[in-house]
Amino acid sequence: MPHLIIVDDDPRIRSMLSRYLEDEGFRVSVAENISQLRRVLSPSVDLVLLDIGLPDGNGLELAREIDANFRVPTIIVSGRDDDVDRIIGLEMGADDYVSKPFNLRELLARVRSVLRRSQRAMPLGPAQKATAGIFQFDGWMLDADRRQLTSTAGQTIELTTGEFDLLMVFVTHPGRVLTRDFLLDQTRGRTREAFDRAIDVQVTRLRRKVEDDPGDPRRIKSVRGAGYVFAAKVFRPT
Repeated sequence: MPHLIIVDDDPRIRSMLSRYLEDEGFRVSVAENISQLRRVLSPSVDLVLLDIGLPDGNGLELAREIDANFRVPTIIVSGRDDDVDRIIGLEMGADDYVSKPFNLRELLARVRSVLRRSQRAMPLGPAQKATAGIFQFDGWMLDADRRQLTSTAGQTIELTTGEFDLLMVFVTHPGRVLTRDFLLDQTRGRTREAFDRAIDVQVTRLRRKVEDDPGDPRRIKSVRGAGYVFAAKVFRPT
């Protein structure tokens, strides 16, 4: 049973979400602030639903902390509904962004989509096992099992969950032009209000980590009017 944590300072929202998600088969914990969340958060948690307007700290910074320290997926649930806030949330490591007021069924669909992508809610299937192992490109190494990227200099490069998922799509589809819709489906799932520009944000962030010159990329190239292509040759060590 996947374990979710709802972090919101509004008791009505905590109560409504916890009842609904428990009825849908999830184990649910609640926290009204950052201090309470830190007491219950652990790597065994499957997903955090995080309001960013919390009384004892910055929810956006907390999203980055959760991703960096626990590798737990996060969905921001916020009353702020503009593209700037969405972009900032995704830049800070969140896996999705839902605006209040929200439709419960849509939120449930997003929760299930993030859980599928994180591979925490279910064991690896045959197709997922096929993409496990080591991928090498231009002297870089991506260890899919350990979710670890190593540079040509031997340095470990920290990746958020979203960046890792996107890089996995690229290294498993090298040389192919991939549309934003395809990348969105493969990394964030398709929902009614999927935020298409999120892919551009993630690509920009990933380029900063895998390109020698992010302003003139030679690995993750843009294809005007189409999407992106991973131009590096990818090898699988035997």
